[in-house]
Amino acid sequence: MQDYDTIILGAGAAGLMCAAHTGGRTLLVDHAETPGEKIRISGGGRCNFTNLHAGPGNFLSANPHFAKSALARYTQWDFIDLVSRHGIAWHEKTLGQLFCDHSAKDIIAMLLAELRAAGAELRCGTEVGAISHDGTGFRVTLTPGGMVRARNLVVATGGKSIPKMGATGLGYDIARQFGHAITDTRPALVPLTFGDRFKALSGVALPARVNAGGASFDEAVLFTHRGLSGPAILQISSFWREGDAITLNLLPEADAFDTLRGLRAEAGARNISTMLATCLPGKLATYLCELHGWRGNMADLSDAALRPMADALQAWELRPTGSEGYRTAEVTLGGVDTDGLNARTMESKHQPGLYFVGEVVDVTGWLGGYNFQWAWSSGWAAGTAIAQAGEAPDPR
Repeated sequence: MQDYDTIILGAGAAGLMCAAHTGGRTLLVDHAETPGEKIRISGGGRCNFTNLHAGPGNFLSANPHFAKSALARYTQWDFIDLVSRHGIAWHEKTLGQLFCDHSAKDIIAMLLAELRAAGAELRCGTEVGAISHDGTGFRVTLTPGGMVRARNLVVATGGKSIPKMGATGLGYDIARQFGHAITDTRPALVPLTFGDRFKALSGVALPARVNAGGASFDEAVLFTHRGLSGPAILQISSFWREGDAITLNLLPEADAFDTLRGLRAEAGARNISTMLATCLPGKLATYLCELHGWRGNMADLSDAALRPMADALQAWELRPTGSEGYRTAEVTLGGVDTDGLNARTMESKHQPGLYFVGEVVDVTGWLGGYNFQWAWSSGWAAGTAIAQAGEAPDPR
């Protein structure tokens, strides 16, 4: 049996960050053959590693105040400094989203370099079995490897999103084992489905404003053969609840009524579909005319007729049949209830030496690098708390 000061379960963003800061004898394990798989595929392979605007207001949680401490003590600027010190070139894309110029693999290599510098041990291709606490430390059964022991156990196993990459509910099971409550979990940052309603519009995209659950986002919307996707839809999916409607504003930067009156004045002799296609994608203009029965020329429409048309363009109510689920969800909303965790250290209030970091916790960021920032901040908070506690005594 091997003894460690700290065992970390999960070599994703939060686990790698934590392992680089714990000090002492640290073992990081993951069932995947290589570390940082979600980092590797993120941002189209370039990793949207943080956001310039990251702050507590960009996160969802049953306790919106919980994330404040970690985010304030390890900020986006701290991670940007780390990236720059490793010579990784990066750029801002839109809305404060930062990406690697070259590859997401640069972020993984950086974290592994930090891990090695800290003296931590990494074991991939390792399954986690039974976990217990004997009164002095944690016992964890690993395959291969047998039983290992440590005073500290950090759960960085993520949520249920993207199961094809091995995502499971292991972290929630461990939390329940040690007396923690789990808030309702559901897929987030995920496309919404509408059956085959928009099949003819598949591939059409446009800037729009999407509203649901008291939230509103102005970004691109993409029609797919399954329904709606694009940044605005992924964002609103975190606020949408099954059975509820969403509202699309297809002309978010204009007053639709004034726009329609302008089109009528400009070329009233032309048909409605043709003129709508000057401010909307052509396929969408045709679809809306068929959907609402808008026929004839613009000149045929009175102001009274333009009013409901304008409302339809700027308040199109749609009721999704569901979402694409964990299969394509970027993150899991909900998780380990923060009432049972210390906001400064991420340590369990029920079991000393037990920590939860990253996506497994009930803290979920917006699209755009926010979830990675939570991984860096929470991983750092737990890692430095463990290091500051000093070298752990032998659990025997």
